[in-house]
Amino acid sequence: MSELKDAIRLVCEEKGIKEEAVLETIEAALAAAYRKDFGNKMQNLKVNYDLETSQMEVFDIKLVVADMDLEELAKEQEQALAEGREPEKRFNPKTETMLAEAKKIKPKIKVGEELIVALEVPAGFGRVAAQTAKQVIIQRLREAERATIFEEYKEKEGQIVNGVVQRKEGRNVLVDLGGALAVMPPEEQVPTETYYLNQRYKFLIGAVSTTVKGPEIIVSRLSTDFVKELFRLEVPEIASGTVEIKAIAREGGVRTKLAVTSDQDNIDPVGSCVGQRGSRVQTVIAELNGEKIDIINYQTDPEKFIEAALSPAKVMSINLDVANQTAQVKVLEDQLSLAIGRNGQNVRLASKLTGWRIEIEGGEEFLKDQTEVAPEVAGEVTPEVVETEAETTKE
Repeated sequence: MSELKDAIRLVCEEKGIKEEAVLETIEAALAAAYRKDFGNKMQNLKVNYDLETSQMEVFDIKLVVADMDLEELAKEQEQALAEGREPEKRFNPKTETMLAEAKKIKPKIKVGEELIVALEVPAGFGRVAAQTAKQVIIQRLREAERATIFEEYKEKEGQIVNGVVQRKEGRNVLVDLGGALAVMPPEEQVPTETYYLNQRYKFLIGAVSTTVKGPEIIVSRLSTDFVKELFRLEVPEIASGTVEIKAIAREGGVRTKLAVTSDQDNIDPVGSCVGQRGSRVQTVIAELNGEKIDIINYQTDPEKFIEAALSPAKVMSINLDVANQTAQVKVLEDQLSLAIGRNGQNVRLASKLTGWRIEIEGGEEFLKDQTEVAPEVAGEVTPEVVETEAETTKE
């Protein structure tokens, strides 16, 4: 095995790219070097390089086309351009050759076939050619590495990965994912979180795209899909599909409401998400740095769904205006603070969760005076409350 092949294999292992891609890179580099020192710009060069023997073959490959008068062709093209239309015929001397010329080399060749002419391989390349080959190899390797990264993370869109905060550029947070560098823009950051350098977090892979500088990977900790995927990791029933997250509403860093259901009667969807003594939901809450999570049973009946979404408040009555997708809700006076929530958070999340505009009777007056309400009665639901409700449902 040649030293070059050993070197290529080492590069492939380090960069995570295929040997075939590196070989194509070398052949392209040798073709560029050959053209610079020994060929001409009208040659369509193809190099075959044998890694085992370090021998190379060089070919000029052209497609055979029907004979045509170049002068007449030029006039036709000029006329077409003057009239603002595309010329019907074109002739590219780099990639094409006319039948008459091709038959001088291969008498039995036909239109549509390729004329492959073997070129003399020089004993060695000059210094300039070697430098050209080196530059092309570096560029192609960089392109191959970028393509590998793009393909790897494109497949991970919507998945959770671990990453380490590397640095900050303006308001953007740059995250080291191990094999690539990702960006978490301000609109994907949780307002209540501070991202410390070298700190490890979980992130959701958002959009993965290609740019002139290489793959761009956007990650998020604010997306509702981030919470969904955290529950998918912690709750086997969600991962298997026996429990489904039907709706989710979130205000990042503060509170999330989750509506779940199951098509199997023997499975409690809320209890599955909460876990034994709250173990599963507590793991998610820990990753979200203490964000409150309300988990409710999804209801197909809009009134029951809205009532559940406003928990822990107890609802007296609900009047639905289907045409305007609005729900008028009445609660007891001592339940008003729970129904509205701090700064309207509970009713706002319930509205997002259900898709209905929820108007609570007396809510406007309450919001005006809410600054005087003690924080502990402003609608915050602890995980223990959710756990207790889930266990009661089980019993």
